Amino acid sequence: MSAATDRVPLRIDFVSDVVCPWCVIGLAALEQALARLPGNVDVEFHVRPFELNPQMAPEGEDIAEHLTRKYGMPPEQLTAARATIQARGAELGFTFGDRQRIWNTFDAHRLLHWAGIAGRQRDLKRALLQAYHGDGENVSDHVTLVRIASSVGLDANRAAALLASGDYADEVRTEEQFFIRSGINSVPAIIIDQQHLISGGQPVEVFARALAEILVGKVELAATSNG
Repeated sequence: MSAATDRVPLRIDFVSDVVCPWCVIGLAALEQALARLPGNVDVEFHVRPFELNPQMAPEGEDIAEHLTRKYGMPPEQLTAARATIQARGAELGFTFGDRQRIWNTFDAHRLLHWAGIAGRQRDLKRALLQAYHGDGENVSDHVTLVRIASSVGLDANRAAALLASGDYADEVRTEEQFFIRSGINSVPAIIIDQQHLISGGQPVEVFARALAEILVGKVELAATSNG
């Protein structure tokens, strides 16, 4: 490729939910893999909505009761799963805190949609994941959401007005349905260049290897196209 055309675009759609612990692991590992990419790669990163529990009541639910009811997980399995998640998080520099309840995340996704327009989407995503998984905060509470939005440079008054309205509700539902129709039924789901799917909270090396292979293919295709 010539010096004028040696920039390599790479689009990533990170489909996830705020209350999904494996999404914390997946995002952290993916970002560490992205940090290894050559300097000529231009990453276009989109956070996409997925609700694990779209019918969750506003008051939320005890997390142990929820997981037992939804997945049939006995207490010893819950304990083992939490230990695995905490260990994986620690490897990536994330400390999982004590989460007692699970919450409805639709308003958080509306806020993330707006943050994408405002250029703060990934910052807000990280802050929401920290607030829930690290600090055990209620990520359906509007006051909490406004504070988190403000912490990443978003306008607090606009965030409060958005949450009090129905802004971006249709857009979020449309995106959610698109990914469900596309066959996404668990998260995180990482879609590269709208054609390559990597599922789950994979280790850094898995993401790094997949990204490298995709980039090699893109460069080879570009070289072929340019004759």
